[in-house]
Formats: sequence, structure tokens, C-alpha cells
Amino acid sequence: MFGWGTSKSKAVADGALAPPRSARADSAEHAELQLLQGIVRGRRDDFEALYRIYYPRLYRFLERLTHRPELSEELLDDTLLLVWQRGQDFNGRSKLSTWIFGIAYRKALKALSRQDLPPDDDGAAEAVADAEADPERRLGHSQLQRRLAQALGGLSAEQRAVVELCYFHGFDYREIAQIVDCPAETVKTRMFHARRRLRPLLADFGPALPGEPG
Repeated sequence: MFGWGTSKSKAVADGALAPPRSARADSAEHAELQLLQGIVRGRRDDFEALYRIYYPRLYRFLERLTHRPELSEELLDDTLLLVWQRGQDFNGRSKLSTWIFGIAYRKALKALSRQDLPPDDDGAAEAVADAEADPERRLGHSQLQRRLAQALGGLSAEQRAVVELCYFHGFDYREIAQIVDCPAETVKTRMFHARRRLRPLLADFGPALPGEPG
């Protein structure tokens, strides 16, 4: 399916890849970095393992952003193919997940800018029930998920991305700013406007959005 490249950076392959460790860095992140090191060395098995890890997360993000399943699949493959081809470009200044989601976000915005039709909002609600397979990451019951998906359809792509990255993928404002390539204050502004538009649509579920700080 992919054109497997072989030119990789020796410095990254020899272990210059990993970012400085912190209290928040966990074993999963370390395992992903190990896989990326293998990818940089040209190991197809490591790429396939990373692909399996990121497929459900990226598909959910891209489908929520574009509301087009086929386009989401295409963008997901393009994103992870770029990871295979240019894994040596990861400089360790962010989490690996932040770097990968940033690639996906830029590709999605570029694709949306070429689209003539408005997003298919009806498809968004159906996608929520199936897109999140891990029960530990579910946000509330299925009715709330469905309502939130419908409500997100009324936001701009930039606002949808911020809400999705925060509430469904657990990124903080600093990480979101890295993904969408803007100042953290801009992320906060987008979140403020998104919450203001979402609250009336979700009022019967309570005063706060799921996962919103008190």
C-alpha cells in the first residue's frame, strides 16, 4: 500500500529522537518513540505497529473535523505515510502524538479548503457511537456523545479541532497550540467561543461540558 522509503537520519536512529522526559511522560509514549526509532531505521513492522496505535485516534479526529469518512481514511493514510517517510524530522520538542496530530490537522484544513460541499452533519452523530472503541476514553453516555457530535457540526473547523483535541484526546492548551500552530491564547479564545455556542445546545445535560475544568 505504501512506498517504503529507506533514507533515514542516523542521529535520530541512534537515539537522539526522544524528548526530555517529564513526570507526565508514560510508558506508552516511550513505546511509541521506540517504534518511531525503528521507523527511522526503515523497519516496516514498527511502522505497522504505530499505524495500529494511531488509526482509531486519528480517524476519530479527522472524521469529526471533516465529517467525511472516505476523506478521513485518505487523510489518515497520508498522515502516517509522511511519518514513515519523514520520521527523522521529529525533533523531540513536543510529544510524538502532538507532532502526528499536527500533521493530520494541517492536511485536514488543506483538504477542507478544497471542498465545495458543506460538511455532512448527519454522519457525525452516527460516527460517535462507533469511533471510540476504548470505554476508558468515553465521555459520558452515548446520548451525550451523540448530542455533542451534532452540536460540533455548527462550529468552525478550527473550533471543532480545539474541542475534539481537548475533550476527546486529552491534550492541554499548550499541546493544542503546537498541533494547530497558533499561540495558546488563541486556543483559549477558540475554546471560549466554542463553549459559548455549545452550552445552549447541551443545556439539558448540565452547566458544564464534559471534561471542562470546574
